[in-house]
Amino acid sequence: MVLSTLIEAIAQILHMVLNIYIWVVIISALITWVKPDPYNPIVQILRRLTEPVYETMRRYFPTMISGIDLAPIILIISLQFIDLFAVKLLFSLANGL
Repeated sequence: MVLSTLIEAIAQILHMVLNIYIWVVIISALITWVKPDPYNPIVQILRRLTEPVYETMRRYFPTMISGIDLAPIILIISLQFIDLFAVKLLFSLANGL
């Protein structure tokens, strides 16, 4: 019972972290449309949270099509897949114990 509760708690925390990061990616993508001040602390935080992941993705996938950066879309789809697969798998594992 303790192990089941621990796995369920880990799954719930992972679900929350993934959802928060998806919103960070969405906000970061929307902010790029308005050309904000690069010295704004919020803009700097959003870039520090998203740019390392974007750069890693750009190394392996062509993310620019006709000048449109598809890295945020690919990242959101990947995070949704992890959320749907891994988190549900952890919940199923917790329920089976």
